[in-house]
Amino acid sequence: MNHEELSFKQGYEILKKNAELLEAQEQPDIDNLMNLVEESMQAYKACKARIDAVQQALNDTFKETS
Repeated sequence: MNHEELSFKQGYEILKKNAELLEAQEQPDIDNLMNLVEESMQAYKACKARIDAVQQALNDTFKETS
């Protein structure tokens, strides 16, 4: 699944789940770390793209009303 297919909510949930998983580990799971990092980066990019799009839409809206 690429980052454009994820909604903000889905991306946020992935980031939250992965953060909780990493925090709960008493010993690092190095074998699974790359998978978590890759999944988290995709989720981060999806969230950032959505935030950037909303910010741009808000900027455009406020520009029109000024």
